[in-house]
Amino acid sequence: METTAQQVTSEEANERTALLSTVNQPSQNHGTLPHEEAIEDDEDGQDIDPNEFDELLSRSENITTGLGIEAESQETAMLRGPRRYSKARSGSRASSHVRSLRRKSFASTVGSIQENNIEDEIDTEPKSPFRHVSVSQFWMIFGGLMFATFVSCFDSTLMVSSHPVITSYFQSSNSASWLSTAFLLTSTAFQPIFGRLSDTIGRKKPYIFTLIVFLVATIWCGLAQSMLSFIIARALCGLGAGGMMSLSSIIISDLVPIEIRGAYQSYVNIVFGIGSSLGAALGGAICDHLGWRWLFFLQVPMVILVLVAICLMVPRDLGLLKDVQRKSVLEAMKTFDFKGSILLTTSITFLILGLNLGGNVFPWSHPFVITSLAVCAVGLSLFVYVESRVPLPIMPLALIFSYPRAGLIIANALGAVIMNAVTFNAPLYFQAVLLESATSSGFRLIAPTIVAAGFGTATGFLITWTRRLKLYLVLGVFFLVTGTVAMSSMQRGWPGWVYVLCLLPGNIGTGFMFPATFMSVLAVSEQAEQAVVSSTLILWRSMGMVFGVAMSSLVVQNTLYLYLEENVTGPDKAKVIEEVRKSVRAIAGLEPHYREQVIDSYASSLRATFIMALILSLVATAMTLPIKLPRLGQRKR
Repeated sequence: METTAQQVTSEEANERTALLSTVNQPSQNHGTLPHEEAIEDDEDGQDIDPNEFDELLSRSENITTGLGIEAESQETAMLRGPRRYSKARSGSRASSHVRSLRRKSFASTVGSIQENNIEDEIDTEPKSPFRHVSVSQFWMIFGGLMFATFVSCFDSTLMVSSHPVITSYFQSSNSASWLSTAFLLTSTAFQPIFGRLSDTIGRKKPYIFTLIVFLVATIWCGLAQSMLSFIIARALCGLGAGGMMSLSSIIISDLVPIEIRGAYQSYVNIVFGIGSSLGAALGGAICDHLGWRWLFFLQVPMVILVLVAICLMVPRDLGLLKDVQRKSVLEAMKTFDFKGSILLTTSITFLILGLNLGGNVFPWSHPFVITSLAVCAVGLSLFVYVESRVPLPIMPLALIFSYPRAGLIIANALGAVIMNAVTFNAPLYFQAVLLESATSSGFRLIAPTIVAAGFGTATGFLITWTRRLKLYLVLGVFFLVTGTVAMSSMQRGWPGWVYVLCLLPGNIGTGFMFPATFMSVLAVSEQAEQAVVSSTLILWRSMGMVFGVAMSSLVVQNTLYLYLEENVTGPDKAKVIEEVRKSVRAIAGLEPHYREQVIDSYASSLRATFIMALILSLVATAMTLPIKLPRLGQRKR
């Protein structure tokens, strides 16, 4: 009977052991684990295959389920990268240590089958794939961030189709670029402040502050009584919107691991596309049917709703660094790089002043224009000097001068320049050359913005599934070049759908490029750098948007003046030129003789702007093609 019992026990043990013995059966005379002979062979100095080790260990740990390797184990092994174990002198010790660990793992696993089964029945709560928060808490926060992103994107594109109406109302069409540059300038300058503050006082307080500023500025815009007052209000709007966008991106980077960030970046792109398309499309329609002031009054309830949601959902300590002691706002501001921020803001401001006034309001030889450009040159030099010496720079020079991050950040900024140069001037082409209404010109932008959002969304998911990065960067610059070629070729008299078709390739390009560059720069950076890398990328993209409007305005206003002087003829030449430079709506009321001359002048000046965008897209292509990027999950050797 004892012999029979021993045989049964031996057979049961063999049945269990067979689950592990997928390659070699263990010797009957030795108590070794599966593949232990292979481990002993490594004492000769050979490397253990890390994937084989992870596979065997996963099998031993999953014996109770019989499912082999879990998806999480595979992903972890892939992200860890290649490993090498002991060789030569230490080979025997390492091999013995590995065998000891495997014996312990096997014995612990087999000895606790019943206990694990009980725990599996009790613990049914899924583990959160997000950092610091549960699944339900994450979706509450993420939903609030997406609504805030929608509001800021909606506001940022309102001026695209409505700026000719607003500037004509104030009789200041030649100052149209300031409606967007004031917004983008403050958005760019103050983004680093909120990023740095959030590292020391948490994300919630700066976020609430930006929402309050945005709310006050939006009401101010709706009540403005002069062009100067409106521009100041738009600058304040930019401060709030910039903080909202940068903090939303930082919070998402805090919560979502890089391996699945692409999918959630796609969700951001969906909201970005919806907000941007509605702002661009409805801006002109609201101006035509309700009046331009309702552009801002309609936003007030949405901003209040976002403010309430953020106050309730975002945890107080979210984003507070572990090694940083909590500080008050005043204490945190003491360590902020005010010198760098002031120098950067001053330099960009005077550069835009010089570019917008030179050849437009004043001749290029005017002392104010020369002084503005000189202040910019000196300010940028001092900015580089300061940033190389402060402990917490708003723009870490290491990111700008390190490859491949420098190429990615600059290419991203060039994409923003091209996007804004085209987006800002396409409605002007429709209203000044095709003589369409603000509503019609805004509706023409719906399809391009939806396409951009759709391709941006698809790019995020494709990056997550394929783990490829370079492919989508190349596709991005290819479509940017194609789009700018199409825009430069537009002529009067084409069917309406052709103009929309010309807008699509460039938007497809930005749909590919923006998420790909964002994911790429995160993939080649350490986790501890995620916040500063995100802030720097957004800062450069914002500067690109500023320069996209400023540079395109420089080309349009200067070439328009030259073409008007050349093309317009007749006794009322001076009066006609003055009127059409102040108000785009004045074109339709001109005599046919003058109207055709003015339209030809606008068409030529806008074509020059699109050619400038084409040149920049070729530069972006030249910078992008040499960049080498690893696949997600691979560690650079």
